Amino acid sequence: MTTARIYLDHNATSPIRPEAARAVARSLIRGGNPSSVHSEGRKARAGLEESREAVAEFVGGLPQNVIFTSGATEALNLALTPNLKEGADERPWRLFISATEHPAILRGHRFPADSAEILPVGRDGVIDLEHMERTFAAHPHSRPLLALQLGNNETGVLQPVPAAAEIVKRHGGVLVCDVVPAAGRVPVELAALGADMVILSGHKLGAPAGIGALVRASDTLHIPDPLIRGGGQEKGLRGGTENISGAAGFAAACKAARAQFATEAPRLLALRERLEEGLRAMDPNVIIFGAEAARLPNTVCFAFPGMPSQTALIALDLAGIAVSAGSACSSGKSKPSHVLEAMGVSDDIARGMLRASLGWTSTEKDITTFLEALPRIRANSAGIGKVLAA
Repeated sequence: MTTARIYLDHNATSPIRPEAARAVARSLIRGGNPSSVHSEGRKARAGLEESREAVAEFVGGLPQNVIFTSGATEALNLALTPNLKEGADERPWRLFISATEHPAILRGHRFPADSAEILPVGRDGVIDLEHMERTFAAHPHSRPLLALQLGNNETGVLQPVPAAAEIVKRHGGVLVCDVVPAAGRVPVELAALGADMVILSGHKLGAPAGIGALVRASDTLHIPDPLIRGGGQEKGLRGGTENISGAAGFAAACKAARAQFATEAPRLLALRERLEEGLRAMDPNVIIFGAEAARLPNTVCFAFPGMPSQTALIALDLAGIAVSAGSACSSGKSKPSHVLEAMGVSDDIARGMLRASLGWTSTEKDITTFLEALPRIRANSAGIGKVLAA
């Protein structure tokens, strides 16, 4: 008899929602190319535009400002360009990146090295707004393009995006906000954030992988150098036949997350708090990273001193429990998390970091099972580490 596994890695990818799976299946059966003028093509186009409307509604934007991409990484690469056109200000752009941003931003932008700058965060993982404003002021001949993630994918720490947006606007700049880990867990509306562009990824919401979006607050913001050129799809910003089935699943996931938000966010927070209470009861020396700051309701990033994360991950996996040791996009790296490094966490503590991220499938039983397994994992992790080192 197979024991059901416990999945606590929703920040890496969330299992596909039934609503999204059904929407994908219907779209695949319907078929058609949205660029074709016959009946099948028109039906495909109508389905694509319905999906665009759902994604726009999810972030409080307009459908014509939604650009579908293959995911958040492509959307960020598209948005973070030194050739951005916005307003009459002709000053060159300078890119500013929070030190705890996702690798898709840190390594995916299109700026030359001398036109990009990393901004520090405090020990709580929150960006230093005063330092940011001083840094902007030190570059009066450049316009700031700020990349600031709403909720960190590793620690869950929430950034003061609206306050940062006010500072950016005072200096004539633009703010690009990665809301991928936050979507469905906290509000991500464009107007409330003050963001000029937000970035979404379908598979973090319970849609299939391979679909994402860049959503502009206004169509007066132009990206003249698309990454993928071709037939002019997506308003000329993303060539190639559109992923209509992926977009359908993305839209269904957005609708489901939006409809359930009022109950889901507090449910996840209650589960997170129970998990953290259990960790502290297990060992008062447990370190919960970012605990001093506001955080996403679904993310717990922690370490037990003396328990290496890699050995613990293997033991937990063997016990049927899936968690992670940070960003899935950086898995397999021997170097400790750059997020924890930016927060001033020592290497020996950072190497013990584990992340449990909850989502729509998470239950009270999952938390109970995880907490029951951890003492045994802690006791055995030293032995597994010796085997791996041999």
